[in-house]
Amino acid sequence: MGKGRLEAFSDGVIAIIITIMVLELKVPHGDDLAALVPLIPVFLSYVLSFVFIGVYWNNHHHLLQAIRYVNGRILWANLHLLFWLSLIPFVTAWMGENHLAAVPVALYGTVLLFAAIAYFILTRTLISHHGEDSTLGIALGEDLKGKISIVFYVLAILLAFVNSWIACAIYVLVAAMWFIPDRRIEKTLTQ
Repeated sequence: MGKGRLEAFSDGVIAIIITIMVLELKVPHGDDLAALVPLIPVFLSYVLSFVFIGVYWNNHHHLLQAIRYVNGRILWANLHLLFWLSLIPFVTAWMGENHLAAVPVALYGTVLLFAAIAYFILTRTLISHHGEDSTLGIALGEDLKGKISIVFYVLAILLAFVNSWIACAIYVLVAAMWFIPDRRIEKTLTQ
């Protein structure tokens, strides 16, 4: 079957996720800049999550540009990814509202970890369907960046109980690693 419905559905779900996140930003009580200070952790959590959702949307788009068809396994793998992404607004709000406390920061990382695993499963399912010698299979290869991300998430989850700021710094590092779209796919598509 074609990939059009998968793309449209995924784009819609991701748009809703972003909308839910922005609705969690509450207007402060007060009319001066000091009223914004307590909202700094909430806003920083939102920015980080917005970047992550943007990274997933961008890289998901690139994945789907490298394939032609989907099957039932791919649809389920994609839904698995969307499930974990749909939890990001909840953990973002909890982390921000609790000023980056250890447990919310660790749970945030756990959701990011499972989203990364789901993305990895989606890529492997796509490659399985299209072949190791497909455009996507060639472009991703061993997917070292995906594997490194998973290791960083596990490390950050554990470090959240030592220092939540270090864990958040690792989340920022992973987001920065993925911020630029996967050039491997772009290079392979243009060749």
